[in-house]
Amino acid sequence: MPPIEAELPETELPDGQSRLIAAAVREALARRRLSRQALADAARISISTLEKALSGRRPFTLATTIRLEEALGLPLRTQAPAPVAVAERARHAPEEFGSYTREAVAFLEGRYLTLRPSFGQAGAIFAYRTEIAWDADSARLVFREAERLDAPFAQSGTVSVPNQSGQIYLVTNFQGQYRLAVLGRPTIQGEMFGILTTLFSGRGTQLTPAATPIALVPERGALAESAQYGRIAAGMACEPTYRRLLDRVREDVFAVFPGCGEGTA
Repeated sequence: MPPIEAELPETELPDGQSRLIAAAVREALARRRLSRQALADAARISISTLEKALSGRRPFTLATTIRLEEALGLPLRTQAPAPVAVAERARHAPEEFGSYTREAVAFLEGRYLTLRPSFGQAGAIFAYRTEIAWDADSARLVFREAERLDAPFAQSGTVSVPNQSGQIYLVTNFQGQYRLAVLGRPTIQGEMFGILTTLFSGRGTQLTPAATPIALVPERGALAESAQYGRIAAGMACEPTYRRLLDRVREDVFAVFPGCGEGTA
């Protein structure tokens, strides 16, 4: 018999549904005093896949959910709320994220080429994709990273758009560990520039706080077809363009780094 991956589509479920499934699985584990490893073995999925889905680092797929339902003997997928209830719930984002409506932030939705200095190679640029979309179940904008060279460290989270500061925040909260991008409002071309505060792997297992320039450029037109991802080094065809975009963070004062000389971020 062929493996189930060949029979079931690897369709990613919506973020809201994934969160509900994660809560149901955690409750089932607690009630049955079952370990995550035991459940992963019974469902014939990797423990890494289960851990990432339960923590919200990646959405559940239809195939994974069906395997978990079979292993637990429990339905995990719920009926979608009535359209009227969805519309009412999706009117405003929660106050802690800016109380914005979808109509007010629709201009932010889309795919962005994301650039920041590489932590692993001096002088290189690290390029990946950030996708921003409205999540009707949680009534807020969410973001998810893709096309990362270090895929296990791809981030996802909530987009905060408060009126007072005029900035846009991409917020990741993983078990109390925060990662934050603070971006200026989009330029006329839709680009966003700012600062990323995160952690990077230092010596051994040490994690070191880091702050660095970051640029998000809409993937549309020619860029949608020609964007390159990964570690971009000098000599690559896209490097001069990527470098000019990233340099705008300082040159156009979208962010300041007091006490830092050029090239030290």
